[in-house]
Amino acid sequence: MAEAVVQGRAAFQVLVLPYRQTEGGLLYALFRRLDGAYWQGVAGGGEAGEAPLQAARRELSEETGLAGAREFISLDSRATVPVLHVTGGFTWGPDVLVIPEYAFGVRADSMELVLSSEHTEYGWFSVDSAMSAVRWDSNRTALWELDHRLRHGGVSRES
Repeated sequence: MAEAVVQGRAAFQVLVLPYRQTEGGLLYALFRRLDGAYWQGVAGGGEAGEAPLQAARRELSEETGLAGAREFISLDSRATVPVLHVTGGFTWGPDVLVIPEYAFGVRADSMELVLSSEHTEYGWFSVDSAMSAVRWDSNRTALWELDHRLRHGGVSRES
């Protein structure tokens, strides 16, 4: 399926879940949105000409300051998101009601992240705490999958 593009915005979202391994176990970074005061992973839209992995790399850099060569884990978790929740209108016309969301995990060894203006704070959570904190089911599903893959194998990394 070709992705629709309007004014430089591609019709898909990405979700990126930074994680780190500590002596106490795996921790996942979540971010509190300024505009809704809820917790989620790094999220954002694709730009014209970007593939989902490229958008994930850009969004991670913009929202956390984590840039450079990082291995991303492409997750099987997929969701569809109502266009109204993403852009506030029927950006790609009246027939495009939902857009796909692609999920990724990425190792973030640094505890210090640099927040964008989209967030008020971030925190490092255990998987159970993270799954309780997030607002969106798609975040819970992706967290569960990423945690399972990291603990039990089956990780497919992309550079």
